[in-house]
Amino acid sequence: MFEPKQRRGLPRPAESLSSTAHYPRLMLQRQTTKPAVIEAVIGPKKTRLDLQLFTSVHDLPNTAADPILTWLSQAANRGKLWLAIAGLLGTRKGPTRRAALRGMGSLWVSSAVSNGLIKPIFRRVRPVAYPDIPITRTLRRAPRTFSFPSGHSASAAAFATGVALEAPIVGAAIAPIALAVGFSRIRVGVHYPGDVLAGFAIGSGLALTSQHWWKVRPARPAKVRPTQVAPALAGGEGMVIAINPNSGSANDDTVALIRAALPAAEIIELTPDSLLADLLEEAASRAKALGVAGGDGTVAAAAAVATEHDLPLAVIPAGTLNHFAADVGIQSLDDVVSGLEAGEAVRVDIAEVGGIPFLNTASIGAYPEMVRRRDELAPRLGKWPSLVVAAAQVLRSQKPIHVDLNGKRVAAWIVFVGNCSYTPRGLSPAWRPRLEDGMLDVQYLRADTKWSRSRTVLTQLFGITEHTGLYVDEVVKELRVVSHSGPQEIARDGEPAESATEFHFVKRPRQLIVYRPHDL
Repeated sequence: MFEPKQRRGLPRPAESLSSTAHYPRLMLQRQTTKPAVIEAVIGPKKTRLDLQLFTSVHDLPNTAADPILTWLSQAANRGKLWLAIAGLLGTRKGPTRRAALRGMGSLWVSSAVSNGLIKPIFRRVRPVAYPDIPITRTLRRAPRTFSFPSGHSASAAAFATGVALEAPIVGAAIAPIALAVGFSRIRVGVHYPGDVLAGFAIGSGLALTSQHWWKVRPARPAKVRPTQVAPALAGGEGMVIAINPNSGSANDDTVALIRAALPAAEIIELTPDSLLADLLEEAASRAKALGVAGGDGTVAAAAAVATEHDLPLAVIPAGTLNHFAADVGIQSLDDVVSGLEAGEAVRVDIAEVGGIPFLNTASIGAYPEMVRRRDELAPRLGKWPSLVVAAAQVLRSQKPIHVDLNGKRVAAWIVFVGNCSYTPRGLSPAWRPRLEDGMLDVQYLRADTKWSRSRTVLTQLFGITEHTGLYVDEVVKELRVVSHSGPQEIARDGEPAESATEFHFVKRPRQLIVYRPHDL
């Protein structure tokens, strides 16, 4: 039996389905251009077992499910099936959107590793086609790549596992589809079972490894002690809600949903010329509670007024990222309504810089611009790749800043200050285990070491920034920052703000009351 002809280093695709020059018992002799390599890796007995399993699957009677399996096999080409599912998941905020991003990110990495790295190493030729396969089990186009491992299976497992990490129920629903895609590759005759199993292992493993760079947000919200000082407001009676229509997902539908859920509430829609603080200040005298629908910057402005007048605040997630609402545990308008009707709330910390409150983070140096660019790229690249690209772009032209941090002189690329301690550590802190620890989370990247600019980008690429001498962090109750590099721009809760040479950060422990159901 002769070896298949090679074309530019690749094996010839599987023979035409109409070919009759085939004997199943000879497939083992033709299954690889380098039999010794395969046998050295998986052993001759396992290779024969792989062939036997392949033959058993192929010899199963034709069923009504075969056209569906064939369609699945072709729909998964180039990840089109998973991209469509990710698009559907991405229409919902919260865990399902993060699941879609993690699933697609895991898929792209696993596809590159299995198709671009592993296949050229093992060079296993695909099975020889059976002559009597019905048209319902025939692919429109024969694959032209090597067989081991199955790229379709790797992508399917990576996507399903990535989704399951963020949204276990959704991942469980997708898992049967992923298994069906893998089985379909055997059924249509383009992969051995060993190829599929290896693909599943590679895809799942790489998706699980993604947690090293992009930690999975815990299912439960941050720990906060409940308080009973919030009034129960059925239907929103006695509440004034400010809605910023320019924030993230806030639109006419959002306004309609809020009016329907809280018909007794007074609703104020912001205009381009209106100031949220002024409107809420005027409303505070007649309100039993304040509400806000918008992004983190809008929520922080409302929180300042609520704190000043000692009023509870209802946070309706209607921004792009909704970091504060996610940490509190508010995922939807239903969560807000539940807390309002029961009068259930929590007390959380707020932080201030220059007398202006912020709820999440404040930063100076390269971080404000880095966050802007990361958020622009994240919908296309995913969170971790976007941060790496953004860091490279910003640090390429950024000059280090020389500042005093509580009297200690440092040269830094970034100074990050969080309201309560964030996790994971490093350039991409994502959430807070607690919202009432009374502390400021101070992190910065040193710029006084050799090759610090390049090392910062490389260590972020491999997810080890927090384990290097470039990264410094500490937790303090108060922070004074003095710039020796001229005025520096500060960003509070993702919003660029004023420039100054001195900044004073303080904590106001448990000063903000936020509606949240106690059973979250």
